[in-house]
Amino acid sequence: MRHAIAHRKLGRTPGHRKALLRNMMNALVRSERIETTIAKAKEVRRLADKLITLGKKDTTHARRRAFSLLSDKKNTQKIFATLASRFAGREGGYTRIVRTGYRAGDGSEMAILEYLPAEEKMVKAKKGKKKKKTETAKAGAKTAETKKPPRAAKKATARKPPTPRGKKEQPEGEAAKPARTRRKKEEPG
Repeated sequence: MRHAIAHRKLGRTPGHRKALLRNMMNALVRSERIETTIAKAKEVRRLADKLITLGKKDTTHARRRAFSLLSDKKNTQKIFATLASRFAGREGGYTRIVRTGYRAGDGSEMAILEYLPAEEKMVKAKKGKKKKKTETAKAGAKTAETKKPPRAAKKATARKPPTPRGKKEQPEGEAAKPARTRRKKEEPG
């Protein structure tokens, strides 16, 4: 049983695994989006979320811990300057994994790991206040374009009633032919 297993080994020695994850975290911070296998993406996601949490603390100790994970000054500064402020109102879940299919060479399942984009807050209109004329005119124009015609306006097609099971529908223009029936075998005698 796999109880209390801390991480995925990814088929590598501890030093190789640490270097791989460091390189992937640096690439993720630099470009905010990487494509990798599912297992690696899930492992990097844990560390990438920790980096953002450290960035939100913004202390000297947090900066040193982030630098020890990344070993890159530019990426460490980017976490504290831009990425942490992007997720100021969010408590966890800073990344997403989108599955993209299977790799052609070996068939491994691939995914895109990316930091979530900045959230735009919706401004709600207060009750009792009227919208400006330009906003309502724009909204009305959009809804008029996207409205579908009512069902009654659609072309009416005559439907044929369903035929009972076992009976075939006969064409309308031809003379009615008698339905085929099984012949009974004549008994001698």
